[in-house]
Amino acid sequence: MARACRLVDDRVDGYLDLLKELFPHTGHAWIVGVTGNPGAGKSTVTDRLVELWRAQGKRVGVIAIDPTSPFSGGAILGDRIRMQRHFEDPDVFIRSLATRGALGGLSRSAVDVMRVLDAWGADVVVVETVGVGQDEMEVTRTAHSTLIVAAPGLGDDVQAAKAGILECGDVFSVNKADRDGADATMRDLELMVALGRRVVGGGQLTSVGSHSGAAMRRETGGVDSAGAWVPPIVRCIATQNQGIDETERWLEEHRKWVMDTQAGQERRHLRLREQMENEMRNALVDAAVRDIGNQLEEAIGSVSRRETDPYTACERLVAAFRKG
Repeated sequence: MARACRLVDDRVDGYLDLLKELFPHTGHAWIVGVTGNPGAGKSTVTDRLVELWRAQGKRVGVIAIDPTSPFSGGAILGDRIRMQRHFEDPDVFIRSLATRGALGGLSRSAVDVMRVLDAWGADVVVVETVGVGQDEMEVTRTAHSTLIVAAPGLGDDVQAAKAGILECGDVFSVNKADRDGADATMRDLELMVALGRRVVGGGQLTSVGSHSGAAMRRETGGVDSAGAWVPPIVRCIATQNQGIDETERWLEEHRKWVMDTQAGQERRHLRLREQMENEMRNALVDAAVRDIGNQLEEAIGSVSRRETDPYTACERLVAAFRKG
């Protein structure tokens, strides 16, 4: 496994042949993306979920993505340190990957490494992204279920209203819920998810607890009367293993929705289409750069000298590649 992951991540000669041979053995693992703001506790939540899945007898693969320095080119790859108690478990395989300049919160080889873990026999593959902002949501195009981990004190209600991360979550976990501001974070997420039209025909809000610290909780979640998925919002304190059972239960409910409903099947088809388009885009760019490499350098020089504009230069390069 370690050798296969290294060959795929480094794109050593022959890695595509390896992936082609492995592909018939894939399609069994459930891909769970874990993303959210830096410092929200994604690694701790992932560690607790792995513990729960192992107690259920499931084989688990974990891909932990860490950012690559734009200056040195190095990466610490430290997220897996929080999961070190699983290192000696033969049914848990943890692989750290560097972004290597890729945007969107994942590395360029993340999808391929997922397939390697799938072929290994993982029942669940967890993909923990780098700490993302409001738009780095590549994981949602890759995972079957996306868990958004939020925490109090990482932004105000304006941040909660911004587009991107809220529209993409299938399950929301408000971690570190024992901190001040957890109630406000729950309330902001409830309101913003509803305003984002992710919740249709359900999700009534109700106050629970004392008047001074009322917690906004959802009465219903899962699938609404129209068959649409209603993203639940769960309080948890991962360091104390609180709320993890409920988080896992909702992830399992979402898995059933994706597998057993027409809307879920359409979503899986859309995800596969996006992956194929991305693979094709990358293959075309690689082929174009390889075939017109000299012309590309000439075009860069021409644009730099203001002899032409970058748009015309790109049109000429594309035309040259199509003729070739």
